[in-house]
Amino acid sequence: MEYVIKINWDNEAGVWIATSDDIRGLVLESGSIDALMERVRYAVPDLLQENNQIPHNQTTLHFCAEKSERMYA
Repeated sequence: MEYVIKINWDNEAGVWIATSDDIRGLVLESGSIDALMERVRYAVPDLLQENNQIPHNQTTLHFCAEKSERMYA
């Protein structure tokens, strides 16, 4: 089973935020994208169990990160 994890940069808060349409309840944030991905790896098994979405085989996390910046010339 593959789960898509969206990671977006929140400019105002200065943090990365992870959410997923595939995993109910997944909303995590961190100042470091690497730390956030690690937090997601630890949170997903618990969330899948709570949501009765326990996969019967290997689980793949597909991380999609996006950051936009506004530039003035």
